[in-house]
Amino acid sequence: MIDKLDEIETRYMELQTQLQDPDIMKDRNRYKELMQELATVSEIVSEYHKYKAITEEIESSKELIEESADAEMKEMAREELKELQHKKDESLEELKLLLIPKDPLDLKNIIMEIRAGTGGEEAALFVADLYRMYSRYAENTKRKIEILSMHETGIGGFKEIIFSVTGKNVYADLRYESGVHRVQRVPDTESGGRIHTSAVTVAVLPEAEETDIVLKPEDLRFDVFRSSGPGGQSVNTTDSAVRVTYLPTGMVVTCQDEKSQHKNKAKALRVLRARLYEEEANKKHEERAKERRSQVGSGDRSERIRTYNFPQNRMTDHRINLTLYKLEYIMEGDLTEMIDALKISAREAFLKSTVT
Repeated sequence: MIDKLDEIETRYMELQTQLQDPDIMKDRNRYKELMQELATVSEIVSEYHKYKAITEEIESSKELIEESADAEMKEMAREELKELQHKKDESLEELKLLLIPKDPLDLKNIIMEIRAGTGGEEAALFVADLYRMYSRYAENTKRKIEILSMHETGIGGFKEIIFSVTGKNVYADLRYESGVHRVQRVPDTESGGRIHTSAVTVAVLPEAEETDIVLKPEDLRFDVFRSSGPGGQSVNTTDSAVRVTYLPTGMVVTCQDEKSQHKNKAKALRVLRARLYEEEANKKHEERAKERRSQVGSGDRSERIRTYNFPQNRMTDHRINLTLYKLEYIMEGDLTEMIDALKISAREAFLKSTVT
C-alpha cells in the first residue's frame, strides 16, 4: 500500500508540472482532464503527508523513551505515543478508503427528475417539497440549480420537475437519492386530521457532455407546439415548446418552460443525453452496481428507499436502517448526515467485497 501511495505522490508532482505547460493550458479538454485527476489525487496525497508526519512523530517519541533518563519525561512520551498510534491507525483507515477506485461518474454534474406517484395532489405537493429540499441543500453546499422542465398542478405542486445540479462532486453526493420517497402526513385539505401516505419517484442522472453521447441528426425527431400551463392555460402564443424523440428506442423528452424554442430544444437535448448516458453507464458498471445494491440499493426508481414521517418528525432511510428525528431540518436542506451515512455504507460494502 505504501508503494501505491508513493506512486500517487509522484503522479501528483507530475500533474502540477504538466498543468503549468502552456501547450496543455491551450487544450481545454486535456487541461480539464488533468485538473480532475489532480483533484482526485490531492486528497490522497494530503492524507498521506499527514500519515508520514505522524509516523515521524512516533519514531521521535520512541527515541525519547529509549534515551531519556527522566522518568516523568518517559511517561509523558509513552502517553503521547499511545495517542499518536491511535491517530496513525485512523489515518491508515482513511487512506484505505481514499484508495478505493473512484467512479468516474462521481465528478459529473447531475440531472434530477422528481415525479408524483401515488397520492394524487398530496404527492404533487411533496414533489415541490423535495425540490425545495434539494434546492436548499444545493445552496448550502455552493452548488447551482437550473430548472429544465416542470409541470405544475396549479395549487403549488408539480406532477413532474426536472432540474440540473452543478458543482463539485455532485453525483458522488446525490447518487443514492434515486428511488421511491414516501411521505406520511396530514394533508392541508384533510379536515379529519387523518394521516395520508403518498409517494414520489426520484431519478438522479449523471449529466453527459456532448462528447460523451453523440446524437445523430437522423436518430432525432423534433416536434414543436404551443406551451400550456396548469389547467390548459396558455403560457404563450408561439410554438415554443419542443418534444424530441430518440427514434432508436422511442425515448421522448419534452421542454416547454422557456419562451424560446431554441432554449427549450437545448434543454431537452441535455435531458436526453443524460438519460442515454445513464443507460450506457449502467451497462458498463453492472458488476459494481451489484455490489452497491447489496448495501445501499440499486437506484431503481421502483425501490422504496426512504420515508418522511411528519407527525413523528422522523426520516428513515430503509437501505441502511438510518432514522433521524430532525425532519424539519432535513426538509430545509440539512442532508449532510444522511448523505455521509450512505457514502460510508457504500464504502464499507466495497471493502467487504474486496476481502478474499
